[in-house]
Amino acid sequence: MSADTTRDRVLSLIATAGPITAAALAQELGVTAAGVRRHLTSLEDAGHIVDHEPPGVHARGRGRPARSFVATQAGQQALASAYQDVAVDALGYLRDHGGLDEFVEAKARELESALERSVDPGAPLAQRVTALASALGERGYAASVRPGPGGITVQLCQGHCPVQSIAEKTPEWCEAEARAFSRILDVHVQRLSTLAGGAHVCTTTIPLTTPTPRKEG
Repeated sequence: MSADTTRDRVLSLIATAGPITAAALAQELGVTAAGVRRHLTSLEDAGHIVDHEPPGVHARGRGRPARSFVATQAGQQALASAYQDVAVDALGYLRDHGGLDEFVEAKARELESALERSVDPGAPLAQRVTALASALGERGYAASVRPGPGGITVQLCQGHCPVQSIAEKTPEWCEAEARAFSRILDVHVQRLSTLAGGAHVCTTTIPLTTPTPRKEG
């Protein structure tokens, strides 16, 4: 087993069972105490774990309980990145062996179902867009609404994407997400840029007015 894999297992166990001591980690993972301490030092240096101070204990010395560790926010994010690597590999497998489009569309439908609960279909379109942005924000997308050129469109902007590493390898994900937005808002939308494509923000243009058909002759 590689050092990186063992370190990930140590971090994962701390995140789920912490505060936990080095001895308990070694016993649970079936590795030596010295090996665990090496990984703990690496994780501490990276800012992924911190020493947990039991309530009422402030001085080190004889009689002090063994050090125990908890994961930091950075450690939690590192775990999420590791899990997304597995997801990227799984999607690559689906692309090679069939079933990718069906899977991506199913996940987009799940997102749509979760978001549409926050959007009143009878409200004016501008209000629906704002409600959609709020719902996306609650799910970690850092979404906002900005006026578009000429005041006839608005732009739904997403400054963060929780699944960006997946979308970078699977552009179908962004396309399915845009289709979900279109169904929720009941209007055609156009994706102008994506974080996965290298832009600093995902931008979706939404028309506020329906173009008047040109008369012939």
